[in-house]
Amino acid sequence: MKRRISVYFMTALLLMTALGGCAGGTQKPSEDKSSLESTVAESSQSTNTATEPVYGGKVVVGIQQDMDSLDPHKATAAGTKEILFNIFEGLVKPDPNGNLINAVASDYSISEDGLTYTFTLREGVKFHNGNNVTTEDIKYSLERASGLLDGTALISSLSADKGGITKVDILNDNTVQVSVSSANLELIYSFTAAIIPAGSGEDPEAQPVGTGPFSFVSYKPQESVVLKKNADYWQKGLPYLDEVDFKIVNSADTALLELQGGSIDVYPYLTDSQATELQGKLQVLAAPSNVVQALFLNNADETLQDVRVRQAICYALDRDSINDFVFGGNAAVVSCAMLPTMQSYYEDLNSVYGTSGNAEKAKELLTEAGYPDGIDFTIQVPSNYEVHMQTAEVVAEHLNAANIHTTVVPVEWETWLSDVYTGRKYQGTISGITTDMTPGYLLNRFQTESSKNFINYSNADFDATYAKAAASLDLAEKAGYYKELQKLMAEDAGTAFLSVPPITVAIKPELEGYTFYPVYVQDMSVVRYK
Repeated sequence: MKRRISVYFMTALLLMTALGGCAGGTQKPSEDKSSLESTVAESSQSTNTATEPVYGGKVVVGIQQDMDSLDPHKATAAGTKEILFNIFEGLVKPDPNGNLINAVASDYSISEDGLTYTFTLREGVKFHNGNNVTTEDIKYSLERASGLLDGTALISSLSADKGGITKVDILNDNTVQVSVSSANLELIYSFTAAIIPAGSGEDPEAQPVGTGPFSFVSYKPQESVVLKKNADYWQKGLPYLDEVDFKIVNSADTALLELQGGSIDVYPYLTDSQATELQGKLQVLAAPSNVVQALFLNNADETLQDVRVRQAICYALDRDSINDFVFGGNAAVVSCAMLPTMQSYYEDLNSVYGTSGNAEKAKELLTEAGYPDGIDFTIQVPSNYEVHMQTAEVVAEHLNAANIHTTVVPVEWETWLSDVYTGRKYQGTISGITTDMTPGYLLNRFQTESSKNFINYSNADFDATYAKAAASLDLAEKAGYYKELQKLMAEDAGTAFLSVPPITVAIKPELEGYTFYPVYVQDMSVVRYK
């Protein structure tokens, strides 16, 4: 069962070659769950064949938002997780080619019925506090994340009522057996959940302690997160850098000035205009992202409860012009919550509402809904994300032309997170949702009872179909269910999906090794000075 899941499922599931293409070429998923050693070797060969790796030095990485939590099981924002990737590791972790590789675990197997996972602890893995990782730490971490400790699942996919963990047993000093409530081909990806010291999660004042290539030094809200090299990291040869400072820069203009002035060394969120301005001065690298950008609609809003109003919004949007204006034509225009690079699972629905905008059709639908003079509509946008702010400007023009009288309200990230995402007090918002390496991750948030369903979408057919998709062990059948889910949501106009933007990164010329992943992370362990 182990081979069948890790090879055939990953081959069909992770057809994300474009995501790996800018990270030193694409490869087929390997037939074993290899360690990072092969990945590091490939990275070194592709970026530095003539010289020995250089160790030491400090790098400043510009980031767009403050941390929402230093607790890896509670972190919500993608911008937080991209940093925590350097501090924490799970039993398995993603690699740049879209494979799962062993991390804190040296091996794992899955029973034939898919209900039992057995993990072998890697020898010699230490926490940043110097203590060896034990099976007690693994048991604690998994029970905490799944809700077995106190009934509150911190990672919903690991919850027993979602097909996740029902029991964690220590078989011996280096083996843990995990029982799950239902077989699910995608569940193995949830075992990227961070392994932390037993009991450490109960101390809210505790500093983050993980097993990753960098250890936590300090955090200053609205300023920075400082990490230092983990000299005891289990992966020999990594990391190269002595220190990484993640500097919070809320303004795109400020980020550009700091890049040009040299006070930021790496910035992974360039707009198209910024990339053009920096060409020839800094290294500018680009790859498709794992982010789906959308004009998210609050389905619980009184006006937006009418499907015709939501459909009018979808018709009014000229997605092609958004792509041209904001992304220089380099984004993938989409009308669903799925990455086109997940080829077997993606359904092209751009024909449902069109991509060039239809203001007249939008006006007709508004009139049918009882709004012949149009509606008032407010879009709240996290102001620290320049691409979302630029998108909002273009979207407002399209909507205004269709009698959807739109006001764009920039809000600080913390306000967006508390009021929009968590509090769900909004009409519309422009943001992005990220995925892990599974197609279900982008769709499960739209189940009626999902804690991540911040658009308040509710469709009984959607819920039932998602349950079938999650339970299916047949890849073709699963793909069919996922396509059906995308169609259901498009017909409902549950949200106005826009694009999959590119990731465009600026890096100072002295650095090398920066690697793109098919998930939203900043892997600083492989970055080094030339």
